[in-house]
Amino acid sequence: MAKAAILYCKKIKDQSCIACAKCFKGIQEKNGEFGRNESVELVAMTDCGDCPGLVVPKAKLLTEITGGLNRPMDVLYLGTCIKLAMDTAQCPIEYEDLKITLEKKFNIQVVLGTHSY
Repeated sequence: MAKAAILYCKKIKDQSCIACAKCFKGIQEKNGEFGRNESVELVAMTDCGDCPGLVVPKAKLLTEITGGLNRPMDVLYLGTCIKLAMDTAQCPIEYEDLKITLEKKFNIQVVLGTHSY
């Protein structure tokens, strides 16, 4: 079972989806990138930190908090909404580069995208 956290786009979270309902559905149905694992236990969700992007400090805090609560994450999903923000809202995040940075810095698996909805 993957112990997962999701980072979502602060600017468009409640514009393209309300209350991350698509991610919750995606986890339940193993849709999109959630299908990589037999099951996913969601241990945390938070936003990216807003533009121009404070993803690394957010990921650091997420790692510290989940570890301190004895619910460490082993996979971090960058929400489909972050990719959407890059395509439609001029998000400055470089998706592929961010994946590499987060994996190296926090020694966790980073998955680009969540669901296909």
